[in-house]
Formats: sequence, structure tokens, C-alpha cells
Amino acid sequence: MGWVMVIAMAAVAFLALWRIGRLPRQSWELVGAGLLLGLAGYAWQGSSGLAGTPLAARSAAAEIDPKLIEQRKAMMGSFGTEAQWLDTADTFGRLGSTRDAVTVMLGGVRAYPKSADMWVGLGNALVNHADGMMTPAAQYAFQTGATLSPEHPGPPFFMGLALAQSGQFDKAEAIWSALLARTPPQAPWRADLEARLGALRVQLGRPPAQEPSAPAPDQRAS
Repeated sequence: MGWVMVIAMAAVAFLALWRIGRLPRQSWELVGAGLLLGLAGYAWQGSSGLAGTPLAARSAAAEIDPKLIEQRKAMMGSFGTEAQWLDTADTFGRLGSTRDAVTVMLGGVRAYPKSADMWVGLGNALVNHADGMMTPAAQYAFQTGATLSPEHPGPPFFMGLALAQSGQFDKAEAIWSALLARTPPQAPWRADLEARLGALRVQLGRPPAQEPSAPAPDQRAS
């Protein structure tokens, strides 16, 4: 009976978005994928046959590293409508209202479905809501951002961070190494990326990456 209710609620949510929220036809597949991801996550972690048990609300604000917010702004910008969505989600996250942060970013994705920034913001909100752990829905969000903008540094950086926090160090190192290899020397986020990757490699017992040596001066006679 529990599964019938879950599926019915998903159908009602889709119909509400379509009829009340006037969901555009081109977004049907996107929203449908999101609902299916939710059902998959419930199947993975939920137990529809068990009685509900109320959870204690988070008593303290989430500890979000301010450097990560600055990193996000450096990669995605600090101005414009999309930045406002991201700032609002960050605010909810710092207050411990991680569910509200996810809700905000779901609205951002619906408003800008082709924006890699919105998908990265959704991934970050989902990771924060899961206490720093990578979830299938968060991974889907990061991968969608990377597909929409392959050269964008945000998706690989924050996906690598979520993987590292989840203990998947090898995958995080591979993603960050590839990102560092294509990051310009003057990029404002390069120093932080190098530091995080170096610390991760030390944890894995591997030597830090060697910086390319400077070319020898041209000694040809003038």
C-alpha cells in the first residue's frame, strides 16, 4: 500500500506542475527524470511498509566552508538572477534549512534548465542535505551540469568535492586532476584546487603533482 501512495504522490506532483505551474512541454522529460530519481532514491533508502518515525530537526546551522562559497562565486559569478538563486540556497544551507535550499535550487533548475550553474547549485544543495554525502540525485545533477557546459570548472570541482567527502578518493582525484590540467595558471580558483588535490594525494599516499619546469632561456647568439 505504501508504494501505491508514493507513486500516486509523484503523479500528483507532475500533474500539479503541468496544470498549475504551467510546465512547458520541453521540460516534461527533465521533471519526469527528477521524479524517477526521487523514486529510485526512495527505493534505495526508504521503507514504505514501516511506520513513520518523526526526525528531530537540525538544532544547529550547517557548517558550510566560506571558502567554498567564494569558490562557487569565482566559478559561477556573483551577479545576475542565477547568482541570486544560488545565494538564496547558500543562505538556507548556512541556517541549517537544507531541505529549503534544495527546494530553492529545484526552482532554479526549472527556471533555467539549460544552466550548468543551476545544476551545480542543485547538486551542492542535495549533498549538503545528505550531510556531505554524494547521492544518486546529486551525482545526476553534477553530471547534467558537466554535459551542458563541458568546459565549466564548477561541475567537476564540486563533484570531486562531494566524492572526496563520501570517501571515494580515487574518483575525486581523477576528476580534480583532469580539471587542474585544463585550468589556466591565472584562474582565481587554481590555488585552492591545487591545495585540495595535494592534500587528497597525500591522504592516498601518492606524491603531489609535479609542476612543469620553466623552459630554459634562449641562448642563441643574437
